[in-house]
Amino acid sequence: MPAFERAAILNELSPPFSILAPDHHASPFVFCSPHSGRVYPSHFLAQSKLDALSLRKSEDCYVDMLVSAAVACGAPLIAAHFPRAYLDVNREPYELDPALFADPLPAYANPHSTRVIGGLGTIARIVSDGEDIYPGKLPLGIGLARIEALYVPFHAALRGLIDQTCSAFGYAVLIDCHSMPSMALLPQGRGRPDIVLGDRFGTSCSGLVTGFLQEAFQTRGYDVRINRPYAGGYITEHYGKPGRGVHALQIEINRGLYLDEKTLEPLPRAAALQVDLAEIIGETLIGVPRLLEQRAAAE
Repeated sequence: MPAFERAAILNELSPPFSILAPDHHASPFVFCSPHSGRVYPSHFLAQSKLDALSLRKSEDCYVDMLVSAAVACGAPLIAAHFPRAYLDVNREPYELDPALFADPLPAYANPHSTRVIGGLGTIARIVSDGEDIYPGKLPLGIGLARIEALYVPFHAALRGLIDQTCSAFGYAVLIDCHSMPSMALLPQGRGRPDIVLGDRFGTSCSGLVTGFLQEAFQTRGYDVRINRPYAGGYITEHYGKPGRGVHALQIEINRGLYLDEKTLEPLPRAAALQVDLAEIIGETLIGVPRLLEQRAAAE
């Protein structure tokens, strides 16, 4: 089964991700869109009890397109082609769910994280609204094949972009881009804010980065919150090491700003959001380096 799964992955998901590189890497930024993949392999659809539209409930629809202005502004963008429901690269490599697999998990697996307990480990058991993806348990080899064929090369490429940026500029700023459902289980059915910036409560990047983006969004009328309800996932936590010259910030965009959440079709106002994002990205790629370099010079 693992050999078949790997062959099927390479057949339908080649390449598994894209790296859009600027003509000139002009700013110490790297953009990442790990959950906007929309290539649903036929073998995955055959394994699942859900149809393609139901599986897409976990997808950060079109986020890679929304932030594509980063490339024109001088920063690379890495985006997964495979969907989050198939493999989630914003997890540890082996956050594996014992309720999902028919075989015993390897000793190096982490079956106890809150994400695994919620059914959303590296290989998700459910889509975001709680529906089971599979009719029964999977052979462990299927999950390991996906990790080997997709997760490992994605993170190797992301690490390579960060290292190249650090070599060129002396530091790097990673912007990890996501979307969130418009409604949350909050008191009185209140909706989520427009934008959530997650910096792991100040540990994954300088407050100068978070504050600059907060002001840029708020100036344009967006409701922005910091770290609640999303403080940043594995990518933000794993790569964000400000003391080592790598800042990482997660951005969550409210899907209600640009998406019909039932049909998953873009709304007319998506164009205006994309224009705002292009302006914000352009300002950030110029303004944040100035602030970080001024602070470094003063220390």
